[in-house]
Amino acid sequence: MVDNVAPGKTWEALKTDPNAQLVDVRTDAEWNFVGVPDLAAAGKQVVLLPWQVYPAMTRNAAFEEELGKAGFTAEHRIYFICRSGVRSLAAAEAARAAGFPNVYNVADGFEGPPDRAGHRGVTAGWKADGLPWRQK
Repeated sequence: MVDNVAPGKTWEALKTDPNAQLVDVRTDAEWNFVGVPDLAAAGKQVVLLPWQVYPAMTRNAAFEEELGKAGFTAEHRIYFICRSGVRSLAAAEAARAAGFPNVYNVADGFEGPPDRAGHRGVTAGWKADGLPWRQK
């Protein structure tokens, strides 16, 4: 089972744990149009690795291999984030099955669920919690 970790606790881990890293599994379009977490204050960079390939949204068959190519090892504590926490949970489960034991899902993702007006990024998630982010 993969633990869900609140965005604020994820940010604290990224700032204090040298083996903690954030992997954003959204698509290129989401990174470009919605933004990405900014880890500069933690002395790190978010790893952008899509779980699904846009526009067909098929699963990235090379995902686990690309984690290894990005330099991740079993010693890393890898936090996965997507828009709302669904794709990142699937990515974390796949990473665990591929031999990365220390994986976590960022609860509510980057934008969280939609509010009553249908807008994301205001009720929960990385952006709503006021954590650093930037336009790509």
